[in-house]
Amino acid sequence: MNLPNYFLADLPDDAPLNAAMITEACQTLRRNRAQYLAGRSTPGLIRMLHSTAENWLAEDYPFRQLALKDGPAQTGFSAQTLAHGLDDFFKQLTAENLDALLVQELGHAQRLDEFTANSGAARDHRAALARGPELLVHIAGGSLPNPTLTSIVLGLLTRSAQFVKCPRGGAFLPRLFAHSLYDSEPKLGACLEIAAWPGGSEALEAPLFAEADCVTATGTDETLAKIQSRLPAKTRFLGHGHKVSFGFVSKEALHGYNTKKIISRAASDVVAWDQLGCLSPHVFYVQAGGTVAPEQFAEQLAAELAHREATGPRRQLSAEAAAGIAARRALYEVRAAHSPDSTRHWCSPDSTAWTVVFESDPLFQVSCLNRFIYVKGVRDLTDALNGADAVQGKTSTVGIAAPEHLARELARELARWGVTRVCPLGEMQNPPLAWRHDGRPSFGDMVTWTDWEQ
Repeated sequence: MNLPNYFLADLPDDAPLNAAMITEACQTLRRNRAQYLAGRSTPGLIRMLHSTAENWLAEDYPFRQLALKDGPAQTGFSAQTLAHGLDDFFKQLTAENLDALLVQELGHAQRLDEFTANSGAARDHRAALARGPELLVHIAGGSLPNPTLTSIVLGLLTRSAQFVKCPRGGAFLPRLFAHSLYDSEPKLGACLEIAAWPGGSEALEAPLFAEADCVTATGTDETLAKIQSRLPAKTRFLGHGHKVSFGFVSKEALHGYNTKKIISRAASDVVAWDQLGCLSPHVFYVQAGGTVAPEQFAEQLAAELAHREATGPRRQLSAEAAAGIAARRALYEVRAAHSPDSTRHWCSPDSTAWTVVFESDPLFQVSCLNRFIYVKGVRDLTDALNGADAVQGKTSTVGIAAPEHLARELARELARWGVTRVCPLGEMQNPPLAWRHDGRPSFGDMVTWTDWEQ
C-alpha cells in the first residue's frame, strides 16, 4: 500500500522544510477548517470517528495491515505489542463513549453545536456554548502513539484545524491515522497536518507557534518550560510533563487461583508498550503477611514475563539502552549475593528482555523500563506511600489489586496523597477515553465558553 503525499510527514526523510512551508500549511488548515469542519455537527463527527475505529479493528483493513507490517521497523515495537495497543485504543472509540465524554466534559453532548442548558442553568435562564481553538498545535513527545491519536480525536470534536508535530521518527502511526481519517472523509483529512522534525528547531517552530491559537505538548518538564517561553502571549498552552506510576497489591488479593490472575495482570502492565509510558509501573508494592509473600510474587512475576517474552517479544534496544540495563542488573547481582534475605533478582538469560528485582526496602526506584520492574515488600499502603515520598505530586497512575470492600478506601487514600488516576491492576496503560489526563478535564482547558443570559 503506497500512501499519497497528503501531509508533510509523507515527504522523503531528506526533504527540506522551511518557515514558509509551515506558515502556508497553517493558513491552509485555517481555510479548510472554515470550509469543511467548523459547521459540522457533533453527531456526524462521532459517527465518522466510530466508523473509522471499527475499520481499524478489522484484520483486513489496509491501514491496520500496514501498521503491523511496517510498524516494527518504524517504531521498534513488535507486531504483537502494536496490535494489542491499537486494539485497546480503537475499542474505546465508540459513539457511546464519545457521547459520554462530551457530557462529562461539557455538561451536554451538543454544547459544541448550539447554546444548551443543563437543569441548573435552565432555572437561571442561562445557556452556554463551547468552541474550540481555530488552529490547534500538538507537540507530540515520546514513542507511544495513543496519546497523540487521542489529541487528534479531541481536536476533531472541537472543530479545530490541527497541526501535529512529531519527533523525528515518531510520525508513523499518527500519519497512518490521519490517512485513515482522510480515507473516511477527505475534507476532514484536509483539516489535519502531520509533520516531524527534531524538537527545538526554532526556525520551524517559531512560525508554527505564531499561527497557533492553542498549543498542547507532552515531554519533560524542561521541554515544556522551553516551549511555553517561546509562545506569544495570546496563545493558550496545555502541557503534560513527566510522570511516574506504580502498583499496589493487597495481601487479601493473593489467595488460591486469584494469585495467578493478579500476576498475569501485573505482567500485562509491564509489557504494555514495553513499559515506556508515564502510566507504566516502575514498582509493584506487595503487602506482606498474606499467603503469598512479596518475594514469591516477584518470582512468579518473573516466570510470567518469561512466558510473555516467548509469545510477544520486547522491542530491540539500542546498544546504550541495553548496556544500561546490564549495568543495573550487575548492581543487584552484587547486592543479592551479599544480602540474599533483602534482595533477589531474576532476568532473561542471554538478553535484556525482562528483569525483576525484589527488595524489602520500600524506597521507590525509577526503573530502566523496557520490562525492568521492581517488587517491594511493604506492611501496608501507608508504608508504600512513605517509600514513594520522592514522587509525591509526580505520580500519574496507581494500579491496585484488592478486594472490593478494601479498594474504595485504598483509592481514597491514594487520592488524598495526590494520585490523579487509580485503576485495577492490568489496566494501567489502558485508560478510558474519558480519563482526565494529569487530573485535568480533557476539554476544560481547550475550549472557550460563551454564556447566554436570557
